[in-house]
Amino acid sequence: MSSWSPTKYKTKNWPSYNTALKQRGSLSIWFDLEMPWHALPTGKRGRQPEFSDAAIQACLTMKVLFGMPLRQTTGFVESLLRLAGLDWKVPDFSTLCRRQKALNVAIPYRGGSGPLHLLIDATGIKAEGEGEWNARKHGGPKKRLWRKLHLGMDEETLEIRAIGVTTSNVGDAPMLPDLLEQIPPDQEIATVIADGAYDTRRCHNVIAARGAASIIPPRKNAQLWKPTTAGAIARNEAVRACKYLGRALWRKLTGYHRRSRAETKMNCVKLLGQGLMARDFDRQVAELQIRIAVLNRYTALGIPVTEPVG
Repeated sequence: MSSWSPTKYKTKNWPSYNTALKQRGSLSIWFDLEMPWHALPTGKRGRQPEFSDAAIQACLTMKVLFGMPLRQTTGFVESLLRLAGLDWKVPDFSTLCRRQKALNVAIPYRGGSGPLHLLIDATGIKAEGEGEWNARKHGGPKKRLWRKLHLGMDEETLEIRAIGVTTSNVGDAPMLPDLLEQIPPDQEIATVIADGAYDTRRCHNVIAARGAASIIPPRKNAQLWKPTTAGAIARNEAVRACKYLGRALWRKLTGYHRRSRAETKMNCVKLLGQGLMARDFDRQVAELQIRIAVLNRYTALGIPVTEPVG
């Protein structure tokens, strides 16, 4: 009896994917002349905002992408506009800081050609405190704080479609309904793939309510639930399949291994910074959302197309 070996894949579109990787390092920055840089009147009493959300997001995108403080970001954007021959006024650092707290970040995505296969995962991002080595060696001067980033990724396009940011004491499973609510109701969801932390009644029920199939491994000591809901029935089938087929075969038949792509995307998020520069929670949420917008634009340039070998 031969031992099991993982499936190997071969990239089929190396020329176009290689071009996309080169474009990700391009320093060409384009400003659309039709971009609403200055804000329209709100019709409310009080001082009107001078800059639009698009202008604030453009400046903060440069800040996140190049890891600059707010004052350096202002000077950087001023030099870009000067090189482009535009006489647009640049928000000062205090305006950027104030507007970041309530910024409505626009996250672009292309969308796939068919039903959505959603990959769910969560990770921690350092918010305050020293690094791991320094904290163990010398002791951190302040308490180390973490923010938890919850993501829902489209398996076909590798773009992030849903994002949630919480404190470190919030679990993974309670955020799944919020992630699914960010998907438009008219968008058909085929499957939702997540790890065993999402093996709860509420998660299975909200997935079934969207008409999707849940690919979530049951816990090792999982027992059958009362088949009172569609989510419980689907989960009981997974428990029986894992019991009679084994977990390894169940994962292979259901395609559970596809969830590893979400873990890879988490690593891409951290490549833009292991920690957060903002200190206020609302500003930290906007900073992470801008990171996701940057990654989606990177992904739109091109992704690898693979096929099994053999």
